[in-house]
Amino acid sequence: MKKKIINAILTTILSATITSAIAQDYAQTKIPYPKTQSKDWKNLLNDNLSAWEVWTGIPHFSVSNLPKGYKKNATGKNTEPLGLGDSMGIYKVVKDNDGKAVLNISGAVFAVLSTKEIYSNYHMTMLFKWGDKKYAPRKNAKRDSGLLYHCHGNHGAFKNVWKSSLEFQIQEGDFGDLYVLGGTYAKAKANDKNRWDPQGTKISKSAKRSVDNESSYGEWTRLDLYVIKDTAIHVVNGVVVLALVDAKAKNGTKLEAGQIQIQSEGAECFAKDISIRPIKRFPREIKKLAGL
Repeated sequence: MKKKIINAILTTILSATITSAIAQDYAQTKIPYPKTQSKDWKNLLNDNLSAWEVWTGIPHFSVSNLPKGYKKNATGKNTEPLGLGDSMGIYKVVKDNDGKAVLNISGAVFAVLSTKEIYSNYHMTMLFKWGDKKYAPRKNAKRDSGLLYHCHGNHGAFKNVWKSSLEFQIQEGDFGDLYVLGGTYAKAKANDKNRWDPQGTKISKSAKRSVDNESSYGEWTRLDLYVIKDTAIHVVNGVVVLALVDAKAKNGTKLEAGQIQIQSEGAECFAKDISIRPIKRFPREIKKLAGL
């Protein structure tokens, strides 16, 4: 009896080890990058950011160059969002050495760049890297930003800045994590450490990415977001790091479309090659890697 119990334990451990190894290899499989120059792709970045609008939140008390006429409360605190428009110059388009447009996000004030158009069933891609500057209240924290999608409702619904949405996290060491903002909901398979695992048995609404696949500091990281109705896949540098299903709004309705937003959250950063294309279904290989 004792021998049978020991054998059973060893078999369970071996099985778990093999499953874990398979899942790790599965997560590390790289997918090829599509060419964004083809006619089905739309470039979202031009010199005047015509595809976007800006919503600016409440400036931190340390911000000194507030727009003329900004009203503080009776105690001198900043309490009101600056609202629509970019009076603080948070989002600017600059040129790289090849004359190519690059989005420079200052990070000095919490704000968001929001598409004017609503999107559904799409593949979005961009290159992203960190700058050097950091600002309060995150001056001593990890550099942070985010790619928000299925954005809906009013500006400033979450922390007076962002719309209700799902977040493809962009934070040092955490590229691809899932966050739900403003009462939204989604489900991702996860392991006991709350890391996304296509074979996981736990269901999480805020799962961590399976692996850290961010490029080294100062180098570009490629982000790909695939969305079909209420299902989405996060890809970092060609590796599927998270997949989610059953995206819902606060009122329980399915989230199948919405605006796209890029956060300014206390860290200088840059983005380029921001492009989007319509898709009718997930590419076969990506769907398989996502376990969908």
